[in-house]
Amino acid sequence: MASAATAPPTPGNLKRIVAASLIGTTIEWYDFFLYGSAAALVFNKLFFPDSDPLVGTLLSFLTYAVGFAARPLGALVFGHYGDRLGRKKLLVVSLLMMGGATFAIGLLPTHATIGTAAPVLLTVLRLVQGFALGGEWGGAVLLVSEHGDARRRGFWASWPQTGAPAGQLLATGVLSALTALISDAAFTDWGWRIPFLLSGVLVLVGLWIRLSVDESPVFKEALARADARKAAADTVEKLPLVAVLRHHWRDVLVAIGARMAENISYYVITAFILVYATTSAGVSKQTALNAVLIASAVHFAVIPAWGALSDRIGRRPVYLLGAAGVGLWMFPFFSLIDSASFGGLLLAVTVGLVLHGAMYAPQAAFFSEMFATRMRYSGASIGAQFASVAAGAPAPLIATALLSEYDSSTPISLYVIAAALLTLIAVGVAKETRHRDLADIGAGHGAHTGSAADNDRRAKVHRV
Repeated sequence: MASAATAPPTPGNLKRIVAASLIGTTIEWYDFFLYGSAAALVFNKLFFPDSDPLVGTLLSFLTYAVGFAARPLGALVFGHYGDRLGRKKLLVVSLLMMGGATFAIGLLPTHATIGTAAPVLLTVLRLVQGFALGGEWGGAVLLVSEHGDARRRGFWASWPQTGAPAGQLLATGVLSALTALISDAAFTDWGWRIPFLLSGVLVLVGLWIRLSVDESPVFKEALARADARKAAADTVEKLPLVAVLRHHWRDVLVAIGARMAENISYYVITAFILVYATTSAGVSKQTALNAVLIASAVHFAVIPAWGALSDRIGRRPVYLLGAAGVGLWMFPFFSLIDSASFGGLLLAVTVGLVLHGAMYAPQAAFFSEMFATRMRYSGASIGAQFASVAAGAPAPLIATALLSEYDSSTPISLYVIAAALLTLIAVGVAKETRHRDLADIGAGHGAHTGSAADNDRRAKVHRV
């Protein structure tokens, strides 16, 4: 029987918690993806004007990748304090940091005004964005996962995941509207600043909603147990990072491997496509943005459906389906883009994102169910964000470099297929988690399956 601290919230409270996480993650991803789209469209001209166009794009994607490099540090810092102080407090901090950095980018002078200081300042602000996003994801999905029950956790926890396509939808929609309403010259001159400055308004809305929700009951119960043990001098609580690396290192490796295909395919499909479609396929910038815009709406819609399916058949089968599907889709993906038709481009991106959703939807519940409560923020964040350095960060860079070197999409397809194979191996060796009780894991049970003797031994291991 659930304790009072861990009893499921009422449907109204749970929906409010889901809404707070979704709106917050949407704003965070809007800020992050806005930079990626701007890097593909205008930053090469504004901050690296002395370079060859493709080299300028590579340099702008390099500053884009810097944001990923800061995400593991954000995961470590936010994970540590999120496991010590609570999920809600750290989510407020991450939202303010991300929004402030994005707003500042909208005010940033370009290379024409201050020279080489412009790309330096751009890189610093990108680092702040990455640091904030590194702490956002883990807290947002845990706040929902720890409020719900195991029966529908995959469905409810998938809603914060829709923040990624919602943010992409919002960022691409604003850029698409601007490019349709103003000339290319005006967009390059001043129009690109508008989406970044809008972030200030969005952050105020997100902050107001996020402050209205309660802390995770599972975390509060785990904190009370830890305080009671400390008062009784029964044990000394380990640092969350130390506990994760000692007791959950296999789970961290599984999470990193699971993210390879998910992360790489997403940034190839949504960021690199703006380069490939407009250069190699000869598609207009507006057409490419519209295709990503519509496909992102479909992506948003299918993620909760994939999450619900993971509640019925398990996290692993859905995840494996997505990884295999993305790998098989890459050659048709580029063939459709090469057709230079809007229908082909739209089909390529939409199918790619639907298959990506099969990995992304169960990921929140899957990662949450791997770790004990007092190290869950650290464990989930480290596994997710360390993968971003090897996967999402270099994906547009590698894809652009391969296109420049071989003038063909074939090496890029093989690159994504290799990532899909890594993910299939990682998820294939993982244990199914959908029946685990997050409160029991936090108390020392259920983090792994096994005999009663094993669970008794693990109760001591997880007493943190």
